[in-house]
Amino acid sequence: MADPTSDPLGEIVSLLRPRAGFAKVASGAGRWRVTRELDGEPFYCVVLDGAARMTVDGHPAVQLQAGDFVLVPSLFHFAMESMEMEGAGKEGTAREGLTVLDPSLATPLPGEIRHGDPEGSVNARLLVGHFHFGSPDARLLVQLLPRLLHLRGAERLSALVRLLTDETRAARPAREMILARLLDVILLEALRAAPDETAPGETPPSGILRGLADERLAASLRCLHGDPAQDWTIESLAREASLSRSAFYKRFRAALGMPPMEYLTAWRMALAKTYLDQRDLGMEEIAGRIGYGSASAFSTAFTRFVGVPPSRYGAPREGAAA
Repeated sequence: MADPTSDPLGEIVSLLRPRAGFAKVASGAGRWRVTRELDGEPFYCVVLDGAARMTVDGHPAVQLQAGDFVLVPSLFHFAMESMEMEGAGKEGTAREGLTVLDPSLATPLPGEIRHGDPEGSVNARLLVGHFHFGSPDARLLVQLLPRLLHLRGAERLSALVRLLTDETRAARPAREMILARLLDVILLEALRAAPDETAPGETPPSGILRGLADERLAASLRCLHGDPAQDWTIESLAREASLSRSAFYKRFRAALGMPPMEYLTAWRMALAKTYLDQRDLGMEEIAGRIGYGSASAFSTAFTRFVGVPPSRYGAPREGAAA
């Protein structure tokens, strides 16, 4: 039976271990464009005033307006520009009198960074920030999240991000703990506020949100997350979803982007890495918590999945199984 207290989305965010990076207020005036190349770190943005256009990792351009919130769990390339820049050349050439400014040129002003005309009227003001995922399985877990979240009128999120920014800039007691909790809440609030509708003719992107939106699959996901030590099979998970084996397999793979047993193994190994990092459990106990009958069986599965045995993953521990 599905565990009604199981929360797959919350467990994934918790396992990601978000850590604060930096945040700043950026404004633009006149015609401006900023492009950045990053290494896959999470990015968020709140539009405080005005409007701008953003392109992320090849997605269609997104029109942003005051009150909008954007979350990109893994960002590699983005461009932000003034609305007046429409029609400028992709390679940064001038077209019809529009001058693309060097993105490395910015003017520090009190409380913000200005792009474009330092003395012009502001046409956009944004709070932007980056953070980090501490999980060794961040890349795997991020694949389960939407690649881009764009929320409009998300007042709760905007307020939370302002709190995060204020805390980032302060030197108060328990700062790191507060930042970690705020990031957890921001991620969860953004993910559960994500719209579940898809444009006509489009297939919803695979991931945990699509899986949880499917009532049948949500039942099996709650079971899997609620009791990872259970001897789950495709047949038993299909029963929880009230589907035939073949229908469940196809539906799960389409929704989550991977087969059910691959998902189960990945989740068990992510949990195992967390337990190993905590360094307060023996191998037998870890094996039992994630569904392996012995430390040696766990060690074999872990080595196959990770590439190194658990005894060599992180700090050595007593009684580790080779």
